[in-house]
Amino acid sequence: MGHLIIDGEHLSIKDLVDVARNNFSVQLSENAIQKVNKSRAYVEQLVDSEAVVYGITTGFGKFSDTYISKEDTKELQRNLIVSHACAMGDPLSEEVARAMMLLRANALSKGFSGIRYETLNTLVEMLNKGVHPIIPEKGSLGASGDLAPLSHLVLVMMGEGEAIYKGEKMSGGEAMNKAGIPFVELTSKEGLALINGTQAMTAIGALAVYDAENLLKNAEIISAMTVEALKGITDAYDEKVHLARGQQGQIVEAKNMLRLLEGSNLTTKQGEIRVQDAYTLRCIPQIHGASRDAINYVKNIVTIEINAATDNPLIFADYNQVISGGNFHGQPMALPMDFLGIAVAELANVSERRLERLVNPQLNDLPAFLTRKGGLNSGFMITQYAAASMVSENKVLAHPASVDSIPSSANQEDHVSMGTTAARKARLILDNAQKVLGIEAFGAYQAISFREDAKLGKGTREAFAVIAKQVEPVENDRIMYTDMNKFDAMVKSGVLVKAVEQAIGEL
Repeated sequence: MGHLIIDGEHLSIKDLVDVARNNFSVQLSENAIQKVNKSRAYVEQLVDSEAVVYGITTGFGKFSDTYISKEDTKELQRNLIVSHACAMGDPLSEEVARAMMLLRANALSKGFSGIRYETLNTLVEMLNKGVHPIIPEKGSLGASGDLAPLSHLVLVMMGEGEAIYKGEKMSGGEAMNKAGIPFVELTSKEGLALINGTQAMTAIGALAVYDAENLLKNAEIISAMTVEALKGITDAYDEKVHLARGQQGQIVEAKNMLRLLEGSNLTTKQGEIRVQDAYTLRCIPQIHGASRDAINYVKNIVTIEINAATDNPLIFADYNQVISGGNFHGQPMALPMDFLGIAVAELANVSERRLERLVNPQLNDLPAFLTRKGGLNSGFMITQYAAASMVSENKVLAHPASVDSIPSSANQEDHVSMGTTAARKARLILDNAQKVLGIEAFGAYQAISFREDAKLGKGTREAFAVIAKQVEPVENDRIMYTDMNKFDAMVKSGVLVKAVEQAIGEL
């Protein structure tokens, strides 16, 4: 098991994946601990002096003008958590819960939040010992931070709520006791420091960006196999064409298509069979390239956000200042998450159209619906239905969440981002797109099996070999969904990408 030191400044998306999925352990840097302690000392100074400071000696939201005495500080913080734990619906996955804990710990380690080191370390201990809060997925407006989801996380720190520990669902208190982690009694500023932030939308979004990068590489490989299956024309991928336009993602995609197809005897030159291919083959660099650029843009925004201070107020101990701002507002994540959903939906959209070209005998020279005994067998007819269904669903899901806003907290919080909804939608779109690309891979694999004496490209042959070890070509109708699930798993796991990149280098 790996190990990660966090300091609030240098966390990468790959680091987040290692902690969320690969159970890397986490430790605070010495510099982070010093910053946290300095910030905390200033908060305690403010409480002792009975200064009026939002969230430390006042209520929250519309109650920001209500003064809270020093004696009521602990009750204030506890009330904040239990009253704000209002999320509903199915729980977020354990990997998202782990990502949320990591991101909250990383943000707090910047030293702008005023939390005690002991409280922050409890979060780290929960990560390292596998106490995963059960966090319902619905209930965040993505503006005063992810208040409701993060409150469910903090409930477990307090020995309440529910958690998963070693694969078993139990009360938060039982999970903490079994892991040997003492409960936290929150004091001044701590509850607010823990729940005021964008960590739910950012956790979901960061994992989605990582998976979208993997999906893009799968799309390159699978579309190249389809090009071979349909005897596609490679002239359209000539670098001169793409340099003439200058779009960076398009240039990379065209280069990758030629790398994948190098040495293939199934591809053709313009004029050999036909002069031009349909757009879904000819314009792969343009279509995939636009999604590549979009995913890279979103990745850059997410990388900034996973190292951001996103609570309120922020403690600037070096300046003897506490400033109420709006870093909890999810707009910087909401727009990119909608963009990510659209970019990924388009990868599925064009994939389904390539699948149609594989199964439709009016568009190719292959057996109808990729079966030699059509009529008696339906072959791949309904695989295209399934892909079309998910592509259509994605078109609904791709409607942006960020254009909506509902005022809350008696109109004190009068513009909200809906960023968490945008991130959750992007995740759903991604899952559909992974399945659609898997179906196209199934169809391309089947189609290539009809091509006699086929010599595949330098990259595509590696993917074909991986598939052949898990799935036999379809001779007569059989239960298809079991094979489709295998292809879905291959796309998600990245096994095709790994095999191809070992042969031709990184895509």
